[in-house]
Amino acid sequence: MPPDLAERLAARTLELVDISSESRHEDALAAHVVALLRGGGVAARDAGDTCVLAATTARGAAPLVLLAGHLDTVPAQGNLPGARAGDVVRGLGAADMKGSLAVMLELALRPPAAAALEVGLVLFGREELPVTQSALTPLLAREPALRNADLVVMMEPTANAIHAGCLGNINATWTFAGRSGHSARPWLADNAIHRAAAGIQALAQVPPAEHRLDGLAFTEVVSVTRVDGGIAGNVIPDRATAHVNFRYAPQRDAADAEAVLHEWCDPWGELAIDSNAPSAPVATDNPLVRALRDAGGLPVEAKQAWTPVAEFAAAGVDAVNFGPGDPRFAHARDEQVAVAALVGAHATLERFLCR
Repeated sequence: MPPDLAERLAARTLELVDISSESRHEDALAAHVVALLRGGGVAARDAGDTCVLAATTARGAAPLVLLAGHLDTVPAQGNLPGARAGDVVRGLGAADMKGSLAVMLELALRPPAAAALEVGLVLFGREELPVTQSALTPLLAREPALRNADLVVMMEPTANAIHAGCLGNINATWTFAGRSGHSARPWLADNAIHRAAAGIQALAQVPPAEHRLDGLAFTEVVSVTRVDGGIAGNVIPDRATAHVNFRYAPQRDAADAEAVLHEWCDPWGELAIDSNAPSAPVATDNPLVRALRDAGGLPVEAKQAWTPVAEFAAAGVDAVNFGPGDPRFAHARDEQVAVAALVGAHATLERFLCR
C-alpha cells in the first residue's frame, strides 16, 4: 500500500466525515469540495441545488466516464466527529460515501498522466431521501451534456466489487378501517388493528422471489417496516396503518410492480403508493464495464438495493455501482471504511482510466 496515498485518502475521508452533511444540509460540504478542487487547479462549479460538477463533464473525442457520488448522509447516531482507528476511518458517512468522495477528489486533484479516458465528477445531494426529492434527476435535466457520458461509475458502497443494475423500490401506506368502541364490549366494534394483523400476516407469507438477469440473481422482497394504530387503552381502534416496502427486480417495470403490490394488499386494506423508484437494468455489456472489471479483477454482482444508477438509466446513460465502502457498515452506528479499501478503489480506477 503506497504510504503517502493511504495517508492522503484516510485524512481526506476523515476531513469529509467531519463536515456534517445530513440530507438537506449539504451546502457546507458542497462549498468545501468546490473550494478544494479549485484550489488544486481543477475546473469545478456549483451546479445549483447542492450539486457540484468538476473536471470534464462534456464528451469530446475520448470516451467520457463520470464518477458520481452523493454528498448527503443519513442522520447521525452519535458517530460525529469521526476518528482514525488504525487501518479504518470511522464516522457518519465513512462507508456511504465519504470514503468514495475522497477517492474521487484524489483522482481529480492528481489525475493519472497516462489517462486514455476523459473523467468528470458529478456530486449531488438528497440521495438518502425518496427519489422524488433527489437532486440528481433535476441536475440531469438541466445539464444535458451529462447524458452523453459513455459510462457512469456510481461510487456507492460495494466493497470494491461491481454491483450491476439495482432493484426498484416502492414505499406505500396500507390503511385498515374498522369501527371504534369500548374495549369491554369489542363485539360491538370492529378492531382495525386486528384487521391489520391479518393482512400483515398474509403479506408475510409472500416468499422472496429470485429473478436472474444476465447471470445475476436479484431477489424481490416485500416487508412491513412500520405499524401505527390505537386511540386509548380502553378503546377499540377504528384505524390502523402499516408502511410497506417492496423491492422489485429489474425485469419488472414500475407499473407492474405497483399492480403486484396492490394484488397482495388490496384484499385486506387500502393501499396508497407513496413513492416508486424504478429499477435499473444491468449494463454489463458496455465495453467500459468490462474494462473496469478487468482493471481490478473485480467480481460482478447484482445490486440488491436501489441506487442512483436508476436515475442515470432513466436519462439514457449506462451506470454501474463501484466503491470502497462495505455495504454492511452503511447507515450503521459503527460506520467505517478500511484504508486498504480506499487505496484499492483508487488503484482500480487509475488502471481503468489508463486502459
